[in-house]
Amino acid sequence: MAELQALIRGLQLTEQNNLAPLEINTDSSEIINMLTKGSLICDPLICECRSLIHRMDRVVVKHTYREQNRVVDVLAKEATKEVFLNKSRILSVSPMFVNDIFLADILGTELVRTFVDFNQLAPFLGPNTTDAVAAATYICSQFSDVSNKFVDTGYAIDSTYLLFSAYLVFSMQLGFAMLCAGSVRAKNTMNIMLTNVLDAAAGGLFYYLFGFAFAWGGPSNGFIGRHFFGLKEIPSSSFDYSNFLYQWAFAIAAAGITSGSIAERTQFVAYLIYSSFLTGFVYPVVSHWFWAPDGWASPTNSNLLFGSGVIDFAGSGVVHMVGGIAGFYGALIEGPRIGRFDHAGRSVALRGHSASLVVLGTFLLWFGWYGFNPGSFNKILVTYGTSGGYYGQWSAVGRTAVTTTLAGCTAALTTLFGKRILSGHWNVTDVCNGLLGGFAAITAGCSVVEPWAAIICGFIAALVLIGCNKLAEIFKYDDPLEAAQLHGGCGAWGIIFTALFAKGSYVDQVYPGKPGRPHGLFMGGGGKLLGAHIIQILVIFGWVTATMGPLFYILHKFKLLRISSEDEMAGMDLTRHGGFAYYHDEDLKHGTQMRRIEPTSSS
Repeated sequence: MAELQALIRGLQLTEQNNLAPLEINTDSSEIINMLTKGSLICDPLICECRSLIHRMDRVVVKHTYREQNRVVDVLAKEATKEVFLNKSRILSVSPMFVNDIFLADILGTELVRTFVDFNQLAPFLGPNTTDAVAAATYICSQFSDVSNKFVDTGYAIDSTYLLFSAYLVFSMQLGFAMLCAGSVRAKNTMNIMLTNVLDAAAGGLFYYLFGFAFAWGGPSNGFIGRHFFGLKEIPSSSFDYSNFLYQWAFAIAAAGITSGSIAERTQFVAYLIYSSFLTGFVYPVVSHWFWAPDGWASPTNSNLLFGSGVIDFAGSGVVHMVGGIAGFYGALIEGPRIGRFDHAGRSVALRGHSASLVVLGTFLLWFGWYGFNPGSFNKILVTYGTSGGYYGQWSAVGRTAVTTTLAGCTAALTTLFGKRILSGHWNVTDVCNGLLGGFAAITAGCSVVEPWAAIICGFIAALVLIGCNKLAEIFKYDDPLEAAQLHGGCGAWGIIFTALFAKGSYVDQVYPGKPGRPHGLFMGGGGKLLGAHIIQILVIFGWVTATMGPLFYILHKFKLLRISSEDEMAGMDLTRHGGFAYYHDEDLKHGTQMRRIEPTSSS
C-alpha cells in the first residue's frame, strides 16, 4: 500500500508541475494486482490512482513481469487517452478477458462495471460468447458503429444549423426589397424591387463561378483564393454545399446595400454590371482577407496580424462597409436626385411612399439577422472545455443573438428620442434606420462582447448615423435609404467597438487557435487589436475605392449610369418597366396618377 501511495504522489506531481513523463516501474506485482483486482475497485486509493492515469498523457509504464503484460499495456494505453474501439488494439492487450475491469477500461464505459464477472456480460454479446476474443470483437464493432453514428449526427446537425442560418440570411433579401420599396417614391417601386431580384440572381451565378473560389479557395495566398471555381472539389473535408449557400447569402446582402444608395436614378444595365462585379470579385477578396484561414488578416491564420488578427465575426467591415462604401461612390458620382436640394442648396425631403413597407422590411431584416450573426459560427456542436457540460458553442450562439437584439433595440430608442429633439416629431422611418444601424454595428463583435457592451454599441451607433446624415445634408450627398451612412458609418464604428470591448475568454472560445491573444482595449487586452482593426477600416476603404469608384466613373463617362432627367421625373416604372407597382381607378380617368403627384421641374 505504501508503494501505491508513492505512485499516486508521483502522478500528482507530474500532473501539477507539467514534468517530463513519469516512468512507472512495475517490478512490484503488488501494485499491479491492486490496480487490476476487481474486488478492490471501490478502494479510495485505487480510484485515485486510476483517475490520475485516466487524466494524464504524460505517463510511461515500464514493466518486467511478462505475465502482467496485458495489465501494463492497458495502463499505458489509458495514459495516452487512446480510444479502444479498434479490434487490433483489443487483441494486442490479451487473448483472454477473465476480469470485467479490463473490458471496462478498454471500452471506456461505466456500463460494463455493473457486471461482477465476464459471464454476466456474455448474454448481451451475441451467440458466440465462449470465446473472449470474439466477444471483444463484437463489442468493438458495436461501439464503433455507435461512435460513427454520433459523428454522422454531429455533421448533420451542424450542416442543418448552417443551412437554416442561410435561409434566414436569404430572407433578408425580401427585407431589403420591402425597405427599399417603401423608402422610394411610388413611381420607382417596381424598379427598385426588380433590382433586388437582380442582385440575388446575378450574385448567385457570379458567386458560384468566381466569388466562392476567390473568398475560400485554399490553400492559397493571403490576398485571394484560387480553388473551388464553379464549386469544383466541393464537398471536401473543409467545405460543403451549405457553406456556399451561406456565403452567397452574405455576398448578395452587400450588393443589396449598394442598390439602396443609387435608387431612383440609375440605369438598369448599371445595376447588372456593378452587382456582378461586387459579388464576383470585390466582396470575395475582402472576405478572403478577414475570414479565410489563408487571409493575411484572418483571426484563424497561423501568422496573426499584430498577434490577434482582425475580429470581424459576421461582417461589420466585410459586408456592411463594403456595401456602404460602394454605394457611397455610386451616389456621389451620380449626384443627387432632381428636387433633393433647392436652388439655394437647402435640403428638400423626398420621402418614401410607404411607411408600412419600411416597417415590414425592417422586421424581416431583424428576423434574418438572427441567421446573419449567430449563424456565423457555422457549427453549434462544439464544446468549451470538458464535454458533457451545459456550456458550449450553443451558449455562445445564444449570447450572440442577445447582443444583436440589445444593440438594435438601444439604437432604435436612441434614434427615436434623438430625432425627436432635432426635428420635433416621432419618425418611424428614422427609428427603423436606427435599429438597422445598431445591427450593422454589433455584427463585428456580437460573439465576443458582453450583453451590457452591446447596449453601448447600439447607443453610439445611433449617434453615428444621425451625425453621418447631418454631414450628408451639408455636403449635398443624396442617399435615398441612408445606406452609406448606415452600413458604412455604423459598420466602421462596429469594428472600433469590437477592438475596445472584446472579452478575452470569449475570444479564446470563438477563436481557439491561439489562447491568450490580444483582445479589447477596455477589457485589459491592450491596443494591438485596435491597431489591427484600424488597418481593416483603411484597407477596406482603399480597396472599394480602387475598384468600385473607377467602375461607377467609367459607367458615368459612357452614359450607362444615370437615367435622363425626363425619365427621372416621370418615374422608371413607367419609362423603363412599362407600368406601375400600384393601379387605381383614377388612372382610367385622369391618366397617370403617379406622375401627377410628383413635383415638376418648375416647382
